[in-house]
Amino acid sequence: MPKSMDYFNMKSLAVIPARYASTRFPGKPLAKIMDREMVIWVCESVNRSGLFGKVIVATDDSRIQNIVTHHGFNAMMTSENHINGTQRCEEVLRREEMTGEKYDIVVNVQGDEPMICREQLESLLNIFGEYPQSQIATLMKRIDNKAVLLSPNVVKVVAGGANALYFSRSVIPYSRENTSIDDCISKGYYHKHIGLYAFRAEVLHQIVSLKPSFLEGIEALEQLRWLENGYKIGITTTEYESFGIDTPEDLQSLNIKLSKE
Repeated sequence: MPKSMDYFNMKSLAVIPARYASTRFPGKPLAKIMDREMVIWVCESVNRSGLFGKVIVATDDSRIQNIVTHHGFNAMMTSENHINGTQRCEEVLRREEMTGEKYDIVVNVQGDEPMICREQLESLLNIFGEYPQSQIATLMKRIDNKAVLLSPNVVKVVAGGANALYFSRSVIPYSRENTSIDDCISKGYYHKHIGLYAFRAEVLHQIVSLKPSFLEGIEALEQLRWLENGYKIGITTTEYESFGIDTPEDLQSLNIKLSKE
């Protein structure tokens, strides 16, 4: 069970980056899940958690902004030049600070994770209370499926204690003395990275200025840039699965699943 957040007093901001353009799924944030747009499902889940001083959708498209505000949530138009959600989150933080708002923690909630739950968000925030040395926080989940393990689209992570050591699209760690993948899975060697990030506010300002790094270029994983520059990424295990929507087929599967519940 996650510990109560009462033992450390931090003001947290949740930012939901939501771009309209997508190579595989244009207009994804506005795709309907049952009767509501995907981005609204994410807003509702994050807002319902009660963990944040404010929840803001960061977008570069007025259509998304209009839908979000129509449903009573906060939206901010951000630069079209951002290349990732981290930069979009930092712009929101910077502009909030210019109005006098101050936050200790900023959480980047993926706009295509409509089934995000309070338990995941609470576990993420608790990392900063349990491990004060953490500058960034994220989650992992034990892999118990061989197809998931072998997929290069699933990012794996190796942790040491409370810190993430490395992320890869390959199978890590390698077991020298046990060549059976099934046996390694049963022993809990492998973990999937859950792409949910929390940043200390001052760290978020710093990392957007970092240049692309060598390992990041090989794996196409932004978080390796942070590790290569010496930032500590705290990590903890969650039992809750993420359900990212990457393609129209993913959306169809989720709609079918929800219609049966």
